[in-house]
Amino acid sequence: MSEGTIEQQRARAIRLALEELGPLYVKVGQILSTRPDLVPDYIREELALLTDQATVRPFDTFVPALESEIGADWRDSFSSFETERPLGAASLAQVYRATRLDGTPCVVKIQRPGSHGTVLGDMAVLRRVTQVIGRVAPHFNEVIDTGAMLDVIFRAMRDELDFTREAANMKDARKAAKEFRTIKVPKALVATPKVLVQTLADGQAANRLKKDELSHKQRKKMAKEFVAYMFKGIFIERIFHADPHPGNVLVSPDGKAHVIDWGMVGRIDRSISAAMLGALVGMAYNDGPALAQSWIRLGSTTPWSDVNGFTSDIARFVPHVTNASLAELNFGVALTSVLAFSTSRGIQTSPNVSILGKAVANMEGTVRHIHPGLKLADSIRDVLQDILLKMAQDTGSPEQLAQYALHALYALTEGPGQGARLLSDIAGRQLTLHNHTRFRDTRVSKGDLALALLTLRNGRPR
Repeated sequence: MSEGTIEQQRARAIRLALEELGPLYVKVGQILSTRPDLVPDYIREELALLTDQATVRPFDTFVPALESEIGADWRDSFSSFETERPLGAASLAQVYRATRLDGTPCVVKIQRPGSHGTVLGDMAVLRRVTQVIGRVAPHFNEVIDTGAMLDVIFRAMRDELDFTREAANMKDARKAAKEFRTIKVPKALVATPKVLVQTLADGQAANRLKKDELSHKQRKKMAKEFVAYMFKGIFIERIFHADPHPGNVLVSPDGKAHVIDWGMVGRIDRSISAAMLGALVGMAYNDGPALAQSWIRLGSTTPWSDVNGFTSDIARFVPHVTNASLAELNFGVALTSVLAFSTSRGIQTSPNVSILGKAVANMEGTVRHIHPGLKLADSIRDVLQDILLKMAQDTGSPEQLAQYALHALYALTEGPGQGARLLSDIAGRQLTLHNHTRFRDTRVSKGDLALALLTLRNGRPR
């Protein structure tokens, strides 16, 4: 048996194990599929196939949740309810088609019994895994803060465990979509922690769109607006759909893209948003040093960081991705591939990059099915002026001006003391200059992977 075949079998076994373990492990696996600095390519390719599909459970198992959440007379709220076959079945919920008494077509999303406790238990297990990694690979953990990365994933998944939060996300997303003619978000009609009733999103998954459906003009318009909508969330609202894969974007015959499933949402602060924008602009404008500087601002340097080496890596890399269309290059994966350079050069990247990389990669995968000729670099240029204008307006807000005043006050009160301490260190010869060396390969080794899987197997609640 060839080595390639053995690797493929091993990668497939890992994917199947993650799917069997449940939704949290699927999300972690999907994140890892965009991290070439952590996982070998043959495993990443297999992890990219992870799906959160689950065996369909009989509708009767969901009736107790409907009764406890919206009342024993829940059927009286609907003129019809198709219980024979769900529209979708995932690890956390099943979705059914129904019609409200006023004739409004809708879908009813019901949480699977016991899923809430299972996910919380899995989170506890994965936290123990990160502690193991910290002990057996301390240098690795200094550059890749696995605990912080998991915290970002956990926070993004939190809303999936409470449908009232998902309904609030949908409300905000609908407001943000108003300026786009082709982007639609369903409306939440009834929301409880375990049951969500929302308007029906008419259409089919983006990856099922046939070539003869919709005109070239419609496809191009929809693709450009979807990218602009996502960028607005990331760079202006700083709240964005973290899982915009093709199954979560339903394309209707009238040329509208309905963005569904708002349970997994990413949230970032102003500094991370600005640094990520700088990285994307650097890539779009073939400016390697600008991309490198923005990427470093996304995280921090370590005593052994090789900043010059990282900048040289990026300068050689960027010309190969600038102006490429989606048909020619996977832009999202190219962006996350920068992680391989930064990690190998000892530069710690913000854990938020994982969720951002997943969102951009999934967005691109969706756009690839709608209009593969679109160039993300052109899309960035199209929306850049609007984003910068709104960022400038945000910078001049009373809240931000108050922050500037507080920072200035802090500098005035702390600056003299910090300067005195620095002079004291120099006088006492206690100032240390660190010499950096190239950071070793940080991809997961077979031994580390085996240890992590063993921890999962032994520590996961039954």
